[in-house]
Amino acid sequence: MSQHLLTVDSLSRESVDHLLRVAARLEPIASRRQVTRVLEGAVLGNLFFEASTRTRVSFNAAFCRLGGSVCDTTGFTFSSMAKGESLNDTSRVMSGYCDAIVMRHPDQGSVAEFAAATHVPVINGGDGPGEHPSQALLDLYTIDKEFLRLGKRLSGAHILLTGDLKYGRTVHSLIKLLSLYDPLRITLVSPPGLEMPSYLIDLVASRGHRIAQRDSLASDFADLDVVYSTRIQKERFTDEMNESFQGLSDDFMVNRDFLDQRCS
Repeated sequence: MSQHLLTVDSLSRESVDHLLRVAARLEPIASRRQVTRVLEGAVLGNLFFEASTRTRVSFNAAFCRLGGSVCDTTGFTFSSMAKGESLNDTSRVMSGYCDAIVMRHPDQGSVAEFAAATHVPVINGGDGPGEHPSQALLDLYTIDKEFLRLGKRLSGAHILLTGDLKYGRTVHSLIKLLSLYDPLRITLVSPPGLEMPSYLIDLVASRGHRIAQRDSLASDFADLDVVYSTRIQKERFTDEMNESFQGLSDDFMVNRDFLDQRCS
C-alpha cells in the first residue's frame, strides 16, 4: 500500500480489511473511553481549498485524540497560492513543517500532483469530482459494522447507490471499494445526465458484480440491503446545468416514506 491515500485504487481487499480492523480497535479512543498519545509530537497539515466542515474537523479531532496537533489552512485566500505560489512549491514547504497532510482541492488530480512533490504521507480529502477515499472507507466501515451486527454477510447483498453519481466523488471511491468484495447486486439510480461514469461501471462489472441502472426511485426495491444516497453536486454545475437540474433534489430524495414503502 502506498504511503499516500489518493485513490482507493491503491488498496487491496487485504489492506481494506486491515484498515477496518484497526478502526474497530480505535473506537474506544474515538469515543473517549480510552486515551492514547501515540502521535504525540506529530503535526498534521490540513489544507482545504474547498468548503468542508465534517471532513476537516473529523481529521482534526482524530489526530488530536491520538496525541498529535494540527495546522489548518482553509480557502485559497488564506494560503500562499493567493500570491501565485504553485502546488509544487506549497507541497515542498508544507512537508518541512508537517508529518502528514490532508488536502482538499476543487480540481480533479490536484491532490496527486501535490503529493508527487512531498516526502510525507498525503491523504486526499476530496479532489473535485474525482475521489474521496477516506469518506468511502468510513462508509464501508459503517456498512460492514451494521452487517456484522445483523449477523449478515456482505457477499450477495443488494446495494442501491442514488443521487448525483457523476460528480459525487465519494460514491466513485465507494463503488470501487465494494467491487473488491464477493459478487454484489448494485443498482444505480440517478437523474439523466448525472449517471455513474461508464469506466467505473465497466470496472465493477468486470469483477463479477451485477449492475442495473434506473432513472427513478419510483420502483420496487423491496429486497435492498443498503441504500446510499449522495446529494446533487450543484457546485460542479454550470449556470445552464443549474437550470436543467432545478428541483431534482426532491425527486431523488431518500426519506422515511421511501424507506417505509420500498425497503420494508
